[in-house]
Amino acid sequence: MDAVLWIVLGVVLAVAEVFTTTLFLIMFATGAFAAAGAAALGAPSAVQALVFAAVSALTVVGVRPIIQRHRRSALESGEQPFGVEAIEGSTALVLERVDAEHGMVKIDGELWTARPYDATQSFDPGQRVRVIKVRGATALVWQDDVSSAGGMPEARG
Repeated sequence: MDAVLWIVLGVVLAVAEVFTTTLFLIMFATGAFAAAGAAALGAPSAVQALVFAAVSALTVVGVRPIIQRHRRSALESGEQPFGVEAIEGSTALVLERVDAEHGMVKIDGELWTARPYDATQSFDPGQRVRVIKVRGATALVWQDDVSSAGGMPEARG
């Protein structure tokens, strides 16, 4: 019976991991499955709990740093960026006036909705802008002329 409880706990933790995507709960699910194995072999409850704690701790200490290292962004690791990371920092052509309410730009041949990074700014069709950040499917843009007063802002996370 103990093995079934550990398996249920492991499955619940694994399902919860799907919704959090932190790769943290899965390590405790691993511990629960290991405890289920100990229970299936007839280990007493105290040993099962010890197996759960030990396996969970080992996976957190041993595996989590490796996962974190691989989760770094391409820009941080020096690799070629792709997806949204490749768009941030690129230039775009304003197709429809970009202001705090609406706007459309063309980035590498693709159409993107856009808003100014600074909500007080607006950009007219034909202007070149720089993509500072992407939020969802909207590019936050800034004037491409870095020699203007203030220059380009730092992207904030």
